[in-house]
Parts: sequence; structure tokens; C-alpha cells
Amino acid sequence: MTDITVVDSSRFLQSILDAADRGWRIVSYFGIPAQTVVQLICVLANKAEGQLAVTRTETRDDHFPSISSLCTQAQLFEREIAEQCGLVFDDHPWFKPVRFHHSFVPERDAWNRPADEPIRAGVMNYFQVAGDEVHEVAVGPVHAGIIEPGHFRFQCHGEEVFHLEISLGYQHRGIESDLIGGPHKRTLQVMETAAGDTTIGHGQAYCMVMEALGGIKVPPRAEVLRGIALELERLANHTGDLGAIAGDVGYLPTSSFCGRLRGEFLNMTAVLCGSRFGRGFLTPGGTIFDLTHGHCDDLRKRLTEARRDLTNAVELLWNTPSVMGRLEGTGQLTHELGLELGLVGPAARACGIKRDVRQDYPFGIFRMTHLPVATSFHGDVCARTMIRWQEAQKSMDFIEEQLRQLPGGGHRVETLPCAGRHLAVALTEGWRGEICHVAVTDEAGQFDRYKIVDPSFHNWQGLAMALRGQQISDFPLCNKSFNLSYCGFDL
Repeated sequence: MTDITVVDSSRFLQSILDAADRGWRIVSYFGIPAQTVVQLICVLANKAEGQLAVTRTETRDDHFPSISSLCTQAQLFEREIAEQCGLVFDDHPWFKPVRFHHSFVPERDAWNRPADEPIRAGVMNYFQVAGDEVHEVAVGPVHAGIIEPGHFRFQCHGEEVFHLEISLGYQHRGIESDLIGGPHKRTLQVMETAAGDTTIGHGQAYCMVMEALGGIKVPPRAEVLRGIALELERLANHTGDLGAIAGDVGYLPTSSFCGRLRGEFLNMTAVLCGSRFGRGFLTPGGTIFDLTHGHCDDLRKRLTEARRDLTNAVELLWNTPSVMGRLEGTGQLTHELGLELGLVGPAARACGIKRDVRQDYPFGIFRMTHLPVATSFHGDVCARTMIRWQEAQKSMDFIEEQLRQLPGGGHRVETLPCAGRHLAVALTEGWRGEICHVAVTDEAGQFDRYKIVDPSFHNWQGLAMALRGQQISDFPLCNKSFNLSYCGFDL
């Protein structure tokens, strides 16, 4: 950390803008607040060069220039920093709360709220469209299904959506604030629940951070086991999404099949560790559980059967004209808009953006195994659906290959204490997309700040833009084609 030079604010901001112009992307941007100073750290990534860069600055003022009007990727990060660190970003195009919680430092609050004032999530100004026959439709935060809270406000003319504004933050989870001063005994369990359907993705990112801070090298067998778990998690969720998309267009055969098959992939994860969501499988230094030859044979048999059934179920979608008529052309995003918003995961790849951490910044077993990246160019629901199917096929190929040639040796090594005054960055490719964890340690090796960026943080605005010019009745289908996380956002 001491090797990262503190630059003045103008140089800090200009370096971000210059990097964005050269194709770099903001993967994390956060603040470390204190009573009199706020330290700002920005982590940028350049896929073409396979590099990460870190820049930092400090400010003692309550106000800081916004670059959101010049770099759209920064707008949500700036609002988050304002809420957590009490820093007001001047000239921000739409400055408002993100999660509706108090600042990490009560004396610093961007919204000038008393520290003891109760906060009501969602109470703020919304963008409005005025005109004859323009009307507003508010949905949530309480929904009819058993899902987490989120508020969607549509500005419509008849059925056409002019604008969708999404408000989250109804779950005051406090994960990042609780991580300060760690790692604690239960920190890994907290990471596994950062987004409950991405246990392996977030768990592995945390383990990679701890291994970097402790100078630990993970055994090859453990890297393969982690890769298998990560791809099983991808398979379970992609299969569930394929079924849910089919259900949203009223096509029950694929919906029913995929609902069952999602359970099959979850059961395969349970073979690894006893938990269908992979809880308790990972640990810094490797994995807690190992696979026997019998386990490998069992998983390969299950995988063969699941592949056959999933192929049959998904082929029904592509061969049904009424289904394709609903998927094609719905909720389109252009390649240029996807780049501007900084989209990640299947949503980005459906726009023709070839962005995948497993290939761009290989980690674990993916340093040794090339996994092809599937892309499409239409940016619609059909493309996002097709990407999931193509990725599922590649994940099944990968798992089968790794089970056949599982390396010998141990699956875990002892960990060492975290190094003091260090910064560690971990990138993994969860099933929704890029996951970024950044840890900054103090002199004692404890977390001075731990920043989590779930892929949903990048992609919620993509969903809002996909609805522009669409029919409001297309919202459930578009929403499911992104399938973003509420809890992964409400940290």
C-alpha cells in the first residue's frame, strides 16, 4: 500500500479519465474515511494488456469533483462513496442515496442527516417525465413472489416505457462496515452470503485476497476443485435462468425441465461438501473437502445425464417460433452502450463485449486451461438467453475434463497472517460476471477497508436502459434475462 503514491485530486481524476479514454475500466472505486480526511482509491483494468492499475488520493474537504458526466461508469461509485464517506460530489448528474444508510463516520454525512435520524429507504426524488397521457407506474419494493425488495418506477406513455428508475438499498446488511477490523472467525461465512446464489464466486475471491496477503500458494488439486465448484455454480444458475425465461414467455416444457435440472446441478455441488450452495467448501489455502475416485465417477455419470436432459430442454426453445418471437428484439442494448455503462458477465457478452475474467485475468485452474468465451451481438433477451446456454455447455465440458484428470497431492495448505500496510485485489468470474474484492490492511494486518463489487453493481443500470422504448409488459422478461442480485447490491 505504501508503494502506491498519493497524488493530488486533479491528477487522480485526470488519470481515471485518461485511462477510460484508452480502454481501461473502473472495477472498483471506494473511500476510506476518517474524521478529517477521506482517502480515495480507484482500481482500473485493461483487458487488452491484462493489467490492473491502482491510483489514490486524499481530500480534507467535504466536497469533491464528480467525473460522472464524463465517465458514466463512475456515477454509482461516486454516490456510494458519498453515502459511506460523507463526501459530496459536486456536479453529479443525479446525486442521491444508494443504500440509505448512515456514513461509516457519523460526523461525515453527504446528506446532512443527524446521526440518530431514522432513515427510510426509497424516500427521495425520482426522475419524472411530463406530458399529455404520460403516466407513472410504481412496482415494489414488496413483490408478489418470494423475492428480495427492490423498487422500480416506470415513466410510460401508454404501454411504452420512456424511463425506468431502479431504487435498491432496502436491506441494510452492513457487510462492508462489519468487515473493518477483520478478518474475523466468521468472515468467510459472511463472504459466502454476500450474494447467496454466488457462494463460490465471492468465497473464492475472499480466499484469493487472503492468500495474496499471506503469500500463500494454493495446491494444484485445490485449484481444480475450486474451478469445478465455480462452474457447477454457473451451471445451476444458468439452468435456472433458462427455465425462468421460458416460464416468463409461458413455455412450460423447458421451464419444468430446467427447474428440475437446476436441482441436479445443486446436488452435484452437495457431493463436493454436503451443501447444495457450496457453503463450507472453500477456505484460504485450498478447500476443506476433497473428492475420491468414487465421487469423481459419480459426478461424471450425473453430468452426462444432466447434459442430455438439458440439451433436450433447451433445444425446445430454439425450435419454437412463438418463443423466439418473444425473445428476439426484446430489451436490446447496443455494444457502445454496454461499454459506456461498464457491463459485465452474460449481459456484456450478449452485446458483443468479450469480457471474462477467466480469460482476461486468469486465476486458479484457469491459468492452465483455456475456456472459450461465448459472445453475441444483438444485445437482446434472446442473446442473453443464448449466452447462458453456450456457457453451460462449455462449463460441462470443463468439469468433465477436470474430473478425468484431477491432479494428485494435497488440497489445502496452512495460511499465514495478513501482511500489514498492503492492498490486495482479487477478480473472479461469477455466473453473473466479474466479482472484485479489494482489501486494504493496517499496520497490524487487519482490514482497514474491505470493498466488494458484485456484478449486479455494474449491471442494474443496464436493465434500466434495456427497457427504454419497450413495452412495460416486457419488463418481467427483461428483468429475468439480467437476473441481478438485490442482496449482492445491498451490502
